[in-house]
Amino acid sequence: MLSNTQPTTLSDPIAGSEKTLLSRVEDNLLPLINLVFLLLMFFIAVGQLSSTSLPELPDSQSQQTPEQPQADLVVKSSGDWFVDGQSIDEAQLLDFLPVPNDKTPLRIGANRSMTMAAMEKLFQRLESGGYKDIVLLVQPGS
Repeated sequence: MLSNTQPTTLSDPIAGSEKTLLSRVEDNLLPLINLVFLLLMFFIAVGQLSSTSLPELPDSQSQQTPEQPQADLVVKSSGDWFVDGQSIDEAQLLDFLPVPNDKTPLRIGANRSMTMAAMEKLFQRLESGGYKDIVLLVQPGS
């Protein structure tokens, strides 16, 4: 049994509806186009908000008197630990450091030649002592 039906085209109305397939697709694209437009406007507006320049970087040439940041713990290249200029060992570490709190992170000044293994050991010890926030201060490379 052969039927003489012609294939449907995009301009033919869909059964049970007066709209064609093409007009229904166009209707569904409108919200997507609106969303893309709104995202574009958002990113243009956000990109314009920050018009202030970057602050002076620590290693910039315009800085006349380099200020040393205050570190709670200093780690030398030899692996020795110092708190307030006094050498300490691992057993004394938590006794000499300030009490951990959520408002002020512990500041560690480390020599750039320190190995990651040595720093990881120190971080594990500090984590067991209750320190959650740590700021690592290093000297920028030349």
